[in-house]
Amino acid sequence: MSGHSKWHTIKHKKGAADAKRGKVFTRVIKELTVAARAGGGDPDSNPRLRTIVAEAKSVNMPAENIKRAIQRGTGELPGVSYEETTYEGYGPGGAALIIECLTDNRNRTVGELRHLLAKNNGNLGETNSVAWMFSKKGYIVVDKKAADEEQLLNVVLDAGGDDLRDDDDNWEIITEPSAFEAVRGAITSLGVEPASAEVAMLPQNYVKLEGKEASQMVRLMEALEEHDDVQHVWSNFDIEEKEIEASLA
Repeated sequence: MSGHSKWHTIKHKKGAADAKRGKVFTRVIKELTVAARAGGGDPDSNPRLRTIVAEAKSVNMPAENIKRAIQRGTGELPGVSYEETTYEGYGPGGAALIIECLTDNRNRTVGELRHLLAKNNGNLGETNSVAWMFSKKGYIVVDKKAADEEQLLNVVLDAGGDDLRDDDDNWEIITEPSAFEAVRGAITSLGVEPASAEVAMLPQNYVKLEGKEASQMVRLMEALEEHDDVQHVWSNFDIEEKEIEASLA
């Protein structure tokens, strides 16, 4: 099971996603605003906005919240101007990290991230210090109980997907970013709602962490995901499920 899928699956099982819905809403609202500012407020002609609107709906964000966030992006309503920034670094055991942020104060954000990393046995790196270890891919997770493998595989491949992987309780679907929307649409047309669907930075190889380093990595991931400016964290750690669960307990 990939570290990425394992981390998010366990957190979902423990109810963390529901407990942090406020944080999820904040992140999605920022992304809606930035996407609308960059490409306009019509999801039909703005693929990035269309993807984020779908995510907003998947976490049950009220339609009025979505509308207001888009209007702040287009300038129809006043709002804060956010800057997109990406930081790279290392966590415990040399695990690579890519941290995507939306911030209204870059100096504040980088200082706070540097502190969080240092506190948890990590450090910020230079631009492109770890990005080469990751590939940008469409990443869709489907519960095995929700879909038949053969039917799902046929639909995924017909829609332009690259691969369908067996990941214990789930199917992991990998696509090129350009095919992500078509593949997700094909899956939902089966009446199947993905457990997760995003354009992600997926690691090419994983770093195995155990014991103290594993616990430190879990604490670092929690701290980063709690930070108000952090939108996404990608890492190449591989930690046994029981160790993640113990650290999240």
